[in-house]
Amino acid sequence: MRIRTLRARALAAGPRTVDLLVALLVQAAMTMPFVVPRAPELPEATWPAYGLTTLTVVPLIARRRAPVTVLVAVLATGALYRLAVDGPGQPLPYTGLVALYTVAERSSAPKRVAIGVLTAAGVVVSVGVGGNELRELLFSLFVFAAAYAFGRFTVTRKAYLRAVEDRARQLELTRRIEAERAAARERARIAREMHDILSHAVSLMIVQAEAGPVAVRTAPERAEAAFDAISETGRDAMVQLRRMLGVLRDDASAPDSPRSPQPSLDGIGALVERVGAGGGPAVGYEVTGEARPPGDAVGTTVYRIVQEALTNVVRHAGARTARVVLDHGSEALTVTVTDDGRGPGGGAGHGLTGIRERAAAHGGTARTGPGPDGRGFRVEVIIPHARPGRARDEETGVVR
Repeated sequence: MRIRTLRARALAAGPRTVDLLVALLVQAAMTMPFVVPRAPELPEATWPAYGLTTLTVVPLIARRRAPVTVLVAVLATGALYRLAVDGPGQPLPYTGLVALYTVAERSSAPKRVAIGVLTAAGVVVSVGVGGNELRELLFSLFVFAAAYAFGRFTVTRKAYLRAVEDRARQLELTRRIEAERAAARERARIAREMHDILSHAVSLMIVQAEAGPVAVRTAPERAEAAFDAISETGRDAMVQLRRMLGVLRDDASAPDSPRSPQPSLDGIGALVERVGAGGGPAVGYEVTGEARPPGDAVGTTVYRIVQEALTNVVRHAGARTARVVLDHGSEALTVTVTDDGRGPGGGAGHGLTGIRERAAAHGGTARTGPGPDGRGFRVEVIIPHARPGRARDEETGVVR
């Protein structure tokens, strides 16, 4: 652990500091034959010999800036040491190995090949001139080849690390993009929920409030019903908004609170009654076919579609009657909302768009247009049942 820490600190200090440390390490290795006690028959360790040995190490400080020049200088100084000084020999050509390693790591391919061939030839000549055995020649060629191979391995390792870092950056960027997209989808979902809740509640309250004063003069009991409907509509909107705001607050102190408003098919009957109470259009509700549990997500979607369609009836159609039909077919769930008014005109664009988006999220379709015989307006939504092998995400309702 301590060695890794020292290495990390050295690398953080910069390449020049690393080169200086390498040169000092090589100098320490080159000094050992001069300080270790020697047999009397071996060459004497003199200061000129030690000075020339140090001179072979000094070029390593500039090995990154001029690797080829440093290698040539090191080999030339080493040859001068062998020819001019009868000093202690070295167990390994440390300076030459470090310089060749740097050439293999930092030089271009033509330079590497040329220097490798010249270095091998120099080793052969040096060993031959010294009259040494074949075993020493093979060992020298091996260690220089190993230094060259380690230099190329370092290049490969650095390229691999760069590729891993690039991939990590790409994955992080992809993760951020996906998180932003998920946040955008969630904002759009919350915006649709808020639109449906507020638009429906406010529309009903306006219609019922406008009908209240007229009913006070003509039918007091109807006025009382209108005001009761206003109160009930406001309370229902507040409950749903409070649940949704609880999602936005992400209150950890209330883990049992629902994540979002979850009305279902069972609530459509009460929704229809609220719309028809206190001055709104008379709304009929019919359920046909054999009921099949569509799942919470689909149930919420159907409720919101009916809610938005009835909101458009109240706000824009000027209708007297409306009808909601929920048909549980063998292949799909069909929701139809019709009225006898003048249609939404140009004021319900966002609401109808929201209906189409909700239907498409479950693999369904939405059609809007004139009602039967060209009178009134009709909204028809078809949501297919999830087939075996096609899982529906209960969080989003998307069929996959």
